[in-house]
Amino acid sequence: MFSKALSYALLSLTIAGYAAAAPHNNAKADTCGTAVSTVTMTATVTASAVTSTPSVNNAATSKGSGSKSSGSKSSGSKSSGSTSSGSKSSSGSKGSSGSKTSSSSAAASSSTSTASSGNNAASSKGSTGNNAATGTGSTGNNAAADALQSSLTLDKSVIATGFQNDGQSQPAAGQVASKTSSNNFINFCATVPQLPITNGQQITTGSCNPAPMGIIASTSNMPSSKFVFPQNFGTIKANTAFTVQMAIKNLETGFFVNAQENYFAAPQFTNAQGQVQGHSHVVIEQLDSLTQTTPTDPTKFAFFKGLNGKAQNGILTADVTNGLPAGVYKISSINSAANHQPVLVAVAQHGSLDDAVYFTVTDDGNAAAGSNTTAGKGAAASSSAAGKGNNAAATSSAAATSSAAASTATGAASGLGNFGTCSVPQIKFAAGLDGRRETAFQAVDQKSFNHGSADNIQVITSFICGQIQSACKGDATAAATCQKAQAAALAATPAKSGAQADAFNNVFGITTNFAAVKVVA
Repeated sequence: MFSKALSYALLSLTIAGYAAAAPHNNAKADTCGTAVSTVTMTATVTASAVTSTPSVNNAATSKGSGSKSSGSKSSGSKSSGSTSSGSKSSSGSKGSSGSKTSSSSAAASSSTSTASSGNNAASSKGSTGNNAATGTGSTGNNAAADALQSSLTLDKSVIATGFQNDGQSQPAAGQVASKTSSNNFINFCATVPQLPITNGQQITTGSCNPAPMGIIASTSNMPSSKFVFPQNFGTIKANTAFTVQMAIKNLETGFFVNAQENYFAAPQFTNAQGQVQGHSHVVIEQLDSLTQTTPTDPTKFAFFKGLNGKAQNGILTADVTNGLPAGVYKISSINSAANHQPVLVAVAQHGSLDDAVYFTVTDDGNAAAGSNTTAGKGAAASSSAAGKGNNAAATSSAAATSSAAASTATGAASGLGNFGTCSVPQIKFAAGLDGRRETAFQAVDQKSFNHGSADNIQVITSFICGQIQSACKGDATAAATCQKAQAAALAATPAKSGAQADAFNNVFGITTNFAAVKVVA
């Protein structure tokens, strides 16, 4: 039997050999840690020696965190000043390296540093199991808490308890029960396994889309659109290029995503003012006649165009470069959010968010006899009805002012182009137009340019310029002159004043003084 002193000496030499080999052979660190941790003939010397070597300590604390040998009372004996409470500073194995000596403290510090940086697989396991010791797991948990949008768990703050109500507490004739859910329908598509997930694709056979609806626009931010050209019941020339013009409001245009990869793939969102950020589309469908009553086939259309750009002065445009064959057509808008879904608004009862007008295409661009009779009578009746509710004296006064302001017109100058069947364009500015209380713009010759009044001059000028070559059969010079006049009107200040009408008229050699007309908002 060896003497006690000799035993200590032999053990010290053995541990020193492990310590020297460890830095050069990390792959064997686990084995080394196991061998050391099972030595029980002495305690404090073994523990102190092990924890003084960082590489061995990593393996020992990882593998030995659950073993009784490394966490035994012998390794925490008072003979070396070790305490079990100090073990938490390394990797969580009770009593593994809790010595109060300076070498033990350094070892614990080294162990923590190694575990945090992920120096080897064993120390990584130790740090994962003891977040409080190394902080690695804590960092991961904080990141997860700050990233709800990547979480696969429904956050309780977004649960809509109203979805659990089927709506039948107050039944009504014909009303059906709503589908219900206590988890926001998060797994709804799992109920229709026969359908593929939409996944941003346009799947013609149908699909199930798990994306939420998103931000719903308020009633004060509901979008609306109105076609400027073609005009309702208007006529254009067949196979001749023309530009669709559509006025739009309460939609921040210019927002569209990749329709082939992100179709319906994100919720509707709004800007800081609460307006939906999206874009619009126009679609033209051919009809049998203006009196057709059978529904159209949505899979068939003569022209479709996404209006992806930003509106200019409230107007979106689309060029129909090849024109259309002779026939009768309907043109409709499709106002959409950025991911191409139809816009969603706050209430069920609201005016249409889109527009549709009907027009005719003829070989010569002339309207067929009697084709506009019904439309004209309806428009006149509507205008008359609207005017009855206004003060007659105010309307008369506004008309007199308009007449006086336009009385200095000198007529059209030469070299402006051929305006075909239409007169030289001229715009007036007055209150009382179409029964309006506020001042607005309107074409003077309603026979040539039959369009209602508008408070934005671009609506009127765009219509007039669009008619010159299509309906009026004017030449390119006349069309170019009109575009020049439109630019002059838009550049004139202040906006929405008679000065803009004067600027437009002046390009055609017509002098007016609508700037003297007081603006009524």
